[in-house]
Amino acid sequence: MPVKLDTDYYLQQEDWNRTWYTANPDLTQCFQNTVLVWVPCIYLWLLAPFYCLHLYCHDRGHIRMSCLCTAKMVLGFLLASFGFVEFFYILLERSQEIQQHMVFLLSPIIRSMTVILALCIIQLERVRGCRSSVFLFLFWVLAVVCSLVPLRAKIQLAMDEGIASDIVRYLAFFSYFTIQLAQLFLCCFADQPPEGKTVLEKNPCPVEDASFLSKILFWWFTGLVVKGYRTPLAAEDLWTLREEDTSQKIISELQQDWTAECAKLQKQEKALASGVALGSRLPDQAQLLRKLQKEQSSGFFLLRTLARKFGPYFLTGTLCIICHDAFMFAIPQVLSLLLGFMRDEDAPLWKGYFYATLMFLLSCLQSLFNHQYMYTCFTVGMRVKTAVMGLVYRKSLVINSAARRTCTVGEIVNLVSADTQKLMDFVVYFNAVWLAPIEIALCLFFLWQHLGPSALAGIATVILIFPLNGFIAKKRSKLQEVQMKFMDGRIRLMNEILNGIKILKFYAWEKAFLEQVLGHREKELKALKKSQILYSISIASFNSSSFLIAFAMFGVYVTLDVRNVLDAQKVFVSMALINILKTPLSQLPFAISTTMQAMVSLRRLGKYLCSEELKVDNVSKAPLSSDGEDVAIENGTFSWSAEGPPCLKRINVHVPRGSLVAVVGHVGSGKSSLLSAMLGETEKRSGRVTVKGSVAYVPQQAWIQNATVQDNIIFGREKLKTWYHRVLEACALLPDLDILPAGDATEIGEKGLNLSGGQKQRVSLARAVYRKADVYLLDDPLSAVDAHVGQHIFDKVIGPKGVLRDKTRILVTHGMSFLPQADHILVLVDGEITESGSYQELLSRHGAFADFIHTFASTERKESAIQRAGSRRSNARLSMVDFMPFSRDLSQEQLIGGDTTNTNLQNMEPVSETDQEQVPEDLGKLTEVDKARTGRVRLEMYKKYFKTIGLAIIIPIVFLYAFQQGASLAYNYWLSMWADDPVVNGTQIDADLKLTVFGALGFVQGIAIFGTTVAISICGIIASRHLHMDLLINVLRSPMSFFECTPSGNLLNRFAKEIDAIDCMVPDGLKMMLSYVFKLMEVCIIVLMATPFAAVIILPLAFLYAFVQSFYVATSCQLRRLEAVSRSPIYTHFNETVQGASVIRAFGEQPRFILQANERVDFNQTSYFPRFVATRNESQILLACPQLNQCHIHRWLAVNLEFVGNGVVLAAAILSVMGKNTLSPGIVGLAVSHSLQVTGILSWIVRSWTDVENNIVSVERVNEYAETDKEASWSIEGSSLPPAWPQRGTIEFQDYGLQYRKGLELALKGITLHIHERERVGIVGRTGAGKSSLALGIFRILEAAKGKIFIDGVNIADIGLHDLRSRITIIPQDPVLFSGSLRMNLDPFDTYTDEEVWRSLELAHLKNFVSNLPDKLNHECSEGGENLSLGQRQLICLARALLRKTKILVLDEATAAVDLETDTLIQSTIRTQFEDCTVLTIAHRLNTIMDYTRVIVMDRGHIAEMDSPANLIAQRGQFYRMCREAGLV
Repeated sequence: MPVKLDTDYYLQQEDWNRTWYTANPDLTQCFQNTVLVWVPCIYLWLLAPFYCLHLYCHDRGHIRMSCLCTAKMVLGFLLASFGFVEFFYILLERSQEIQQHMVFLLSPIIRSMTVILALCIIQLERVRGCRSSVFLFLFWVLAVVCSLVPLRAKIQLAMDEGIASDIVRYLAFFSYFTIQLAQLFLCCFADQPPEGKTVLEKNPCPVEDASFLSKILFWWFTGLVVKGYRTPLAAEDLWTLREEDTSQKIISELQQDWTAECAKLQKQEKALASGVALGSRLPDQAQLLRKLQKEQSSGFFLLRTLARKFGPYFLTGTLCIICHDAFMFAIPQVLSLLLGFMRDEDAPLWKGYFYATLMFLLSCLQSLFNHQYMYTCFTVGMRVKTAVMGLVYRKSLVINSAARRTCTVGEIVNLVSADTQKLMDFVVYFNAVWLAPIEIALCLFFLWQHLGPSALAGIATVILIFPLNGFIAKKRSKLQEVQMKFMDGRIRLMNEILNGIKILKFYAWEKAFLEQVLGHREKELKALKKSQILYSISIASFNSSSFLIAFAMFGVYVTLDVRNVLDAQKVFVSMALINILKTPLSQLPFAISTTMQAMVSLRRLGKYLCSEELKVDNVSKAPLSSDGEDVAIENGTFSWSAEGPPCLKRINVHVPRGSLVAVVGHVGSGKSSLLSAMLGETEKRSGRVTVKGSVAYVPQQAWIQNATVQDNIIFGREKLKTWYHRVLEACALLPDLDILPAGDATEIGEKGLNLSGGQKQRVSLARAVYRKADVYLLDDPLSAVDAHVGQHIFDKVIGPKGVLRDKTRILVTHGMSFLPQADHILVLVDGEITESGSYQELLSRHGAFADFIHTFASTERKESAIQRAGSRRSNARLSMVDFMPFSRDLSQEQLIGGDTTNTNLQNMEPVSETDQEQVPEDLGKLTEVDKARTGRVRLEMYKKYFKTIGLAIIIPIVFLYAFQQGASLAYNYWLSMWADDPVVNGTQIDADLKLTVFGALGFVQGIAIFGTTVAISICGIIASRHLHMDLLINVLRSPMSFFECTPSGNLLNRFAKEIDAIDCMVPDGLKMMLSYVFKLMEVCIIVLMATPFAAVIILPLAFLYAFVQSFYVATSCQLRRLEAVSRSPIYTHFNETVQGASVIRAFGEQPRFILQANERVDFNQTSYFPRFVATRNESQILLACPQLNQCHIHRWLAVNLEFVGNGVVLAAAILSVMGKNTLSPGIVGLAVSHSLQVTGILSWIVRSWTDVENNIVSVERVNEYAETDKEASWSIEGSSLPPAWPQRGTIEFQDYGLQYRKGLELALKGITLHIHERERVGIVGRTGAGKSSLALGIFRILEAAKGKIFIDGVNIADIGLHDLRSRITIIPQDPVLFSGSLRMNLDPFDTYTDEEVWRSLELAHLKNFVSNLPDKLNHECSEGGENLSLGQRQLICLARALLRKTKILVLDEATAAVDLETDTLIQSTIRTQFEDCTVLTIAHRLNTIMDYTRVIVMDRGHIAEMDSPANLIAQRGQFYRMCREAGLV
């Protein structure tokens, strides 16, 4: 037995000697016929059962027999037959050999049976709908690789002995090998789609049709790159999303999980709450702790939900990164063998070539697995983004008012932009948190093998670097939170500025708000600057970490023992390992920082997603019953928040079917709150609310979508022509549609910008009427319309003979004339119903209501017969006749608010009768869609960016980079010289000197790195400060028409995402690009020093890269632009939804809006998906090392270029092997270890350049608004305007004409008019007559087309806009407030004393209200002043006017939203306080101007009549007819 073992051992040794220790390596016949045949067979037989089970579980449909499948089957049968033929051939011809080696007979049979199994699997795949098989691809790869050795042996044997010796065996083998290759080739293609799964999408994603090989090499993406190179990509060129990436698919599954998690969280809270003793109150600290715990746990629950949904797919990526790491650690081991070979003079050359090829293959496999990992991460990131956006949007539709007040629209938009981005980064970096420590441990283990205990010095260095970077990461995380807070504040303020831009222009407040925005911006940049300096320290320590570790280890190694010699193998394998070590070292802090940021974002998202929702039981919904009450509130107490004081107390309301109930009361008495309680929008403290049937709601401030008039009215329902026309007529919209350029196909601007207050309100009412609901809740819909239009609407819509006569109507109103026709009246005082009953009942009680009616309604309470007769006459004309003279011509009046139409609508020519049918598609278009530019970024953008930085800073930075790289080259070359130093008596001479020089060079490089990164960061901040300032000034100096046609989403996108990219992305891209360009120079010098012949390979590759860069950049930039453009509509839609949530809920339209949000998110993802396959993500970049940034690189570009680039590694290694006799191991080590970086560096230059160009697009987009039209100067230097101007308040129009756009008809024609000081003038006229255009002209919102306006003898065209607008005052129709203190809203420049402010509040009848507030003048107004009623907001606007007390006051129906009593108070205040002023009132309620000195009647841009009211009535002209319609004569 021992003899047998010895023989076996000897044979094995002989096998190994024949294979490895020989100049001509080979494997034994036995090995070739057993192991090499059996390996692929064992693979297939072992894994086939599991694969078949997988196919059984995943049925994708049945694939028809295709040409591809037929070819595979035919070739398979041929392969199987070869095995059987060989079996019989051996059996017959070589029978003697069989007794010795039975294995020769078995191998062909095993091979044939395996091929038959493969054929069975091909058929099973076809039946189960598998189009491309990874499993069989790997089998054929194994089969071909295992056949390569016998192929070489056969070719060698044929060359030695001649082919004739055994021609049948040779031909059989070569044919067999060829067919195997053919099978492998066919496996690279995908089969046709399964039956019944024909693609319905217009442009399906090619990844669905791609084969396994195409997927791993990203070849399926090539088509889009080619298309993008030929012509700039457009949105229609992009692929539709795969089903698994769509919002519908992702969110429908996720929402159920999240609802369950929320329920668990609420259960936990209830348990905690019940733990606290009843009646006891937690101390403030404990409450704060409880709140923080809730936020923390809500974030954790959100993470758990996302992990459950996306975790399994993410794990496949994790598997890829583990494989990548295995290949990454194998490369230094092969390098060690190569350097060992260079040192061994007797080693055969083939080993050198073998190591070189092995290094090439390992590099390629490392690239493949890395990019598959990144692809998986970004796919998961994209799905997480879709999921979170969907959850936030759905939440915004159900959040209650208390929670809604805690987060503004700007903050919600930030959740879906900034916070989702943080989560996407987290997905990419999460694996680094646990993988980086393992990689560090492995590196140190291999270093210990090479350098022994000296490796501990490296560990000590790592331990020293770590706390520093941990501290920096922590500080940066805090700074990021601070920066985000200021950014939130800035975006919130910008949102408000854009919403209230009209007011800013009228009051000349732009500078005050400019200062506020810049204040936020400076604080934001201060935090960013600190963060960037810390980041630079971090980068310098990372980039110097490889030097510091090497310095510590080599230093300790040579000083421990003089016999410790640093040879090339030790030095360069250690350096390769240190370079690997650098990756996890740099990833770990960044991964921790990203994880911490993601945790902050998860907390923010979790807090929002777990905030209080509207309770379903606030209102009991019941089906419509045949009789009884439609709305009932029994003993109801309601508040706006669970903790807040009740806004309605002891409410008992019973509304019978089909009745009209009027709700009256003073400003702030709770009228709107009552309707909100019926809608379930308020918190129900006690009682019961029942509403039967469907509900339609008209809010006090009309909510209008950025869509066509028709879309706003039909609101998602089918269009019924007859009913639609009837609704338009009833709501007095037909005359307006005649005026609009494309009729009801005209697009309405954002928030109804291009409609007047009255038109918006009528569209809002028409939406409700069209709905044919059972219960109508009408919150003062008639306040914003002219008196005669109001009467028409009441009669035709709301009143006893209106289209809603059979419906249940609850009408909040201030119009006394409507009350006699109401079935029931509710009188609200301070949130309580003090009186209720019919009109006559309330009058007969002689209570507060009766007194109120007698005092304030005497002018309106006329004989009903006269009024009805008058209204009958007017109604007939109102619908058709009265408007006709004005409608064709369109006098285009548009004061920011009168019952008028818009500046922009006038940009289109009026439509003639004949053209009415075929409305051109873009005629009614108003808002400009955010357009993507095409082609490469223009050179001017780079010039503009660098110009803002300044040449004086840029040139030193370039020199600093050159110096940094020079130091790097010097210390690397010094190291190779040290490694080649001859060993004398077992030692190297002057080791201390060499170590000192090495250390000095490394430290110089580290300082230079810190200098360059800080310099570029500061340059970036300088540039972004200038660009933001330019953008802000350009936007604020734009005329009103600009804001009407530019959606606020577009502008907010510029201020948020694009400015963020300029802050961080552009400087980071420049850092990366410069560092790699200089690094490339260093590597090229080193490789060329070692092997000058390498130039032959490097130069063509450089040209190829340059070509690919220009080829590729166009597609990449265009995708970036398309993605940015498709992002804006998401934010605009979010913005719109949040503001109109109560209307959407009332109409039950949530599913439709969710669908629209899904479509917008999906459309954005269609450009994001190809972009992350093509390009890097917009996250922060760490410049520490190329490997780290692989997470953001261009999948398609990298994976293909790296295969070519790995050829440089192969070339450098093979050229080194060829020059073995002339090259020293030190220079070879230096060249090969640096050539390993060439691929990464070259492709990184392409990527970083593309990245800079992608992000310079942000500069381009921010710069777009520099080219738009601007207003005149705000102030003119050296102006001789007296400080007290105007002293008298006289206004003179001299042949004044005004037009909305060049080429259009004049809106005001030849107005000549003189208004004396202290004169009070009323301006009246039908819709579109030009009354508001006069005011627009006075304020120079529109400039004069001809003629002049003089105020106190000064031509207003000769003075600055602010000088003009700050000296005259307007009280607009829409009262706009900004978030901030009440005092800031009254006096943003702090010009007046507190006493003056209180005095103005007293005169505006707000003193009692404000003095009862806890913070008095410092009371915080929420966004848009939502925590004040509309009437109170109107009174604040009056207080502003009283505070300014200018000599000229313009009122634009300023009292439309207040009750009659308050209206009377305001009118009396204006009469007393402005008696020495000139007052111009654009009147809708004629009774307010009956005591004015003069009335101007406008008609089609001309002054039709002008005299005192009494004289005009006596003349019985237009004014007389208007008064008669309003029931005043």
